[in-house]
Amino acid sequence: MTRVKRGTTTAKTRRNVLAQVKGYRFGRSKKEIQANDAIAHAGAYAFAHRRDKKNDFRRLWNVKVNAALRPLGFSYSKFIGALKAKGIILDRKILALLAEKNPETFANIVKEVK
Repeated sequence: MTRVKRGTTTAKTRRNVLAQVKGYRFGRSKKEIQANDAIAHAGAYAFAHRRDKKNDFRRLWNVKVNAALRPLGFSYSKFIGALKAKGIILDRKILALLAEKNPETFANIVKEVK
């Protein structure tokens, strides 16, 4: 069997790994083993947090809608319940956008629900 020298391939892999962790602190940006570990963790966190981001935005929309409802004499939970009872199909994202950008339109929706 012929001899295969893998120096260039190994160097390329190492270069790519270290390029991925550029900007990380301490040994994680300099040492190959620590860098590989850092990449694995970063990927796991990125995967989980892509899903968490959806929950974070839903919470933010709820807060925005609730903040707009309080001066109009409504609470968030009562408003959502009333929306469903009336059969008005608006999701929280749209409600939050209306509450923030078009308060008069949002007030009309609240009047419709009352």
